[in-house]
Amino acid sequence: MSLLIQNLRSIFSRPALWRVCAAGIWLLASCAPANSPSGLYLSTETPAPAPLPSVAPFPTRRAYQPAELVEYIAQTGDTLPALAARFNTTEKEIREANSVIPNDATTMPPGFPMQIPIYYEPLWGNPFQIIPDSLFPYGPAQRDFDPVAFVNQQPGWLKTVSEYYSGRTRTGGELVDYLALSYSVSPRLLLALIEYQTGALTEAAPRSSDDPYLLGFVDPNRKGLPSQINYAANVLNNGYYGWRTGHLTEFDHLDTRLERPDPWQNAATVALQYYFSHMLDGAAYDRAISEQGFIQTYTALFGDPWQNVEPHIPGSLRQPEMRLPFQSRSAWAFTGGPHTGWGSGDPWSAIDFAPPAVVGGCMPTTETATAIADGIITRTDTGIAVLDLDGDRDERTGWVVFYLHLATASIPPVGTELAAGQPIGLPSCEGGRSTGTHVHIARKYNGEWIPAAGPLAFNLEGWIAANGSEPYQGELVRYSRRVRACECSDQDSQVQSQAP
Repeated sequence: MSLLIQNLRSIFSRPALWRVCAAGIWLLASCAPANSPSGLYLSTETPAPAPLPSVAPFPTRRAYQPAELVEYIAQTGDTLPALAARFNTTEKEIREANSVIPNDATTMPPGFPMQIPIYYEPLWGNPFQIIPDSLFPYGPAQRDFDPVAFVNQQPGWLKTVSEYYSGRTRTGGELVDYLALSYSVSPRLLLALIEYQTGALTEAAPRSSDDPYLLGFVDPNRKGLPSQINYAANVLNNGYYGWRTGHLTEFDHLDTRLERPDPWQNAATVALQYYFSHMLDGAAYDRAISEQGFIQTYTALFGDPWQNVEPHIPGSLRQPEMRLPFQSRSAWAFTGGPHTGWGSGDPWSAIDFAPPAVVGGCMPTTETATAIADGIITRTDTGIAVLDLDGDRDERTGWVVFYLHLATASIPPVGTELAAGQPIGLPSCEGGRSTGTHVHIARKYNGEWIPAAGPLAFNLEGWIAANGSEPYQGELVRYSRRVRACECSDQDSQVQSQAP
């Protein structure tokens, strides 16, 4: 037994072997982007569609005894805090039942067999898994896909769309690609949802040409296809990362019915369940998340999503070395604790810093934000710079750092190679709504937003980010010192870079 435990521990120190080994064992300052959604107002007065054929009842879980151990196979991106939330247990109990997991474990290795102490709760949802997690983000699985070309090849009305959005006129395919990249949500997923709900890829004209709420999000501020797709991507991210982090363990339907996702469910499926719960109910909802629903549309367009699945988040994922995003020996204010990287709600993947002299207003500054690691600028936009750390110039692969609220004119051009500590732009209020001049930074790995706090928290020169009870609150912790996030720029909110 001691040899088995030693071998299991070695898996955690060799990330590339997680999945293979596990399979063998089993056989054995506040800110927001300009397009950030506002409140959602759903109409319950829309005429009901024709009755749908009934869907076979989905399997139900039995009422487990308190702390009964159940079998679980780790899925890509799983973490212990999230598993504890899903199974209504604690991280301590999971560790006691799986003693080979090291104390510093971050992501679980896909395929790793575990035993989870479960505490039963009623109203668990459908266990049917719709798509794998690797097909949710705008990650490696989307490298061979051109959304614009795909839309233009289809017979439907989406290719005829021409809408002014975010600074320029865009076609239907360009709208999908732009919003998919902004939220880092798979364009295939967005297109399949648009087709499932509107027939946009196969039908010659919209089913209701005068309907400003084509995707079902009834909100006066969300009229028109661009705003509907924008909101759809945001809701999908809220569901995906809410489940991924354990923030989301239940949600309400339009008829106030409560649903708790099945504890064994994967994040991409929960994202779709959460999405459809916002505009469908009863038989329409049950069908959408079943084997007869959305998955049929996705498969018809793009093939079986479960063929040749490659996990995009490895076990034991580690952040590369990063420094604070300002010049060495400078002290800046920590103005925003973990909050959304793009849009609103989950994921809480970003944190904010500001030169102390400009906190509290949109004032110009000569103090530059800097690269937190070596990389290449692979994308720029109004207030935005994306720093690619693996050097392949592809935002969909490897580690990237997303900067927001930089003065657009100060950002180096795409293709510029930066060493850690070199200027990447001047903090500003550009690129969205902002209460003051600052810089917003977030991380992605293989297209997935990485939460700013938790098992894989931001580590900037030893300063570790921690969540607060609300977005923008929180702390940076280094040894015994704690710096709270505050727009006040007082002494207690400032950190100094000690990087060379």
